[in-house]
Amino acid sequence: MTVGSLNAKPKPVNLADLVANARDTFNRGVTRPLEWRRQQLKNLLRMYTENQNAMVAALQKDLRRSKMEAVLLEIDYLINDLKNTLNNLDEWAKPDRPPKTLVNVMDDVVIYKDPFGVALVIGAWNYPLQLLLLPMAGAIAAGNVVVVKPSELAEACTRFVVETLPKYLDNEAVIVVEGGPEETTELLKQKFDYIFYTGGTNVGKIVYAAATKNLTPVTLELGGKSPVYIDSTVDVHVTAKRVLWGKFINAGQTCIAPDYVLCSKEVQDKFVDAAREVLREWYGAEPQKSPDLCRIINSRHFGRLQALLDASKDKIAIGGGSDPKERFIEPTVVANVKEGDKIMEDEIFGPILPIVPVENAYEAIKFINAREKPLVLYLFSVDKDVISNFVDNTSSGGMCVNDTIMHMGVDTLPFGGVGSSGMGAYHGKATFDTFTHKKSCLVKNFAAIGEKLGSMRYPPYTEGKLNKISKLMEKRSLPSLKFLPYLLTFALGAGVSYGIFAWHKMASEDL
Repeated sequence: MTVGSLNAKPKPVNLADLVANARDTFNRGVTRPLEWRRQQLKNLLRMYTENQNAMVAALQKDLRRSKMEAVLLEIDYLINDLKNTLNNLDEWAKPDRPPKTLVNVMDDVVIYKDPFGVALVIGAWNYPLQLLLLPMAGAIAAGNVVVVKPSELAEACTRFVVETLPKYLDNEAVIVVEGGPEETTELLKQKFDYIFYTGGTNVGKIVYAAATKNLTPVTLELGGKSPVYIDSTVDVHVTAKRVLWGKFINAGQTCIAPDYVLCSKEVQDKFVDAAREVLREWYGAEPQKSPDLCRIINSRHFGRLQALLDASKDKIAIGGGSDPKERFIEPTVVANVKEGDKIMEDEIFGPILPIVPVENAYEAIKFINAREKPLVLYLFSVDKDVISNFVDNTSSGGMCVNDTIMHMGVDTLPFGGVGSSGMGAYHGKATFDTFTHKKSCLVKNFAAIGEKLGSMRYPPYTEGKLNKISKLMEKRSLPSLKFLPYLLTFALGAGVSYGIFAWHKMASEDL
């Protein structure tokens, strides 16, 4: 089901009725069967493969995204994640059977994977397809009904979702609601069983507050000022390439983009020289003419970034150019930035990279820990002690050492924030787990011996019963079994060797 049309103002719709219908679909058990989920995911995969050109065109229209960035960062990313889910769905959905203690040795102990029910997924404009459709696919895989709300700022991508998604998926179980802040606010008044939001911290707080009214669990994928520390042990030229690529893809409009660099003044000078060379190689003498640079999403965000450029104009080492007509901001590096400078106040979310000089790793850790916890911390060093210090003494949603962004491509690494950078995690199996309630279940039987043991809990209570129950329930330290497979292999090998030796001996005696 879709609501409204992007060719005109969305038609008024009773969102309470819409959510009620969604809940009725879930209560009828439509989304629970694994075969239904698998078929929906296959249909979604077909949508991706049959509409790649349309997706590239929509991203080009909204963000002037190049085909390479569109395919690698959104389309292929969605396809590969979906294939991974399809390949592992049966295993992920299978009930877990955890170890049993002596008390429950005759019982069945099971953890079932239940869908939450009706899930709301609110997407973001900076990666308008990936950040909406990837969690949606995970919610479907887990057996939920899903209401999806694309960002109104990415108009072409929203139009694509509104017009295309209903052609491939069950319209009663996947419902697209379009609109702006008014529709989002009204949606948040409804009772959902799970809410997944990607966006800014300020709106994240509003989503969280709305969720608490119904005690609805949430995943908040937010952002923040993700720092980069570079020490003197690294190859500065390679480091510059990796930092600048992570910063300037999508014109810096990436929640995990490097927000600022911490390094010594000596490293800063070398980094700026390398960055100047790299940026000229990538984008030419006139970056605005490069087909590989995105544009800022709208005039409001352009104006915000222009204000940061204006406030930092005396410290610009590279770039600094802009064009409001095209909403173009040149890839810019700002050197010798101080802690109190305007550019250090909030997440930049644009193609401007400030460098804050520090004396050493200790000072960098202190600087990072004095601020809100970032979504990701980037570290460039080959010194194992420095790496250990950052791992042990900082807190962030994730870490990536000697590269940027690339940890997102590892589907076995859950992705998520901590503190003001978010809560909860997804990607790969973590997405399925996010939209799954693990329902613990104990199944007792009526065997006589089990009832005999259990009858000690019944009144009348005595010291003897208490002592027996305490002994039965007592946790005991058992020997580790991690070497058991090796021991068994050794024993098997020894047994086979002995058997062969004995056979040879018997054969020789017969001769």
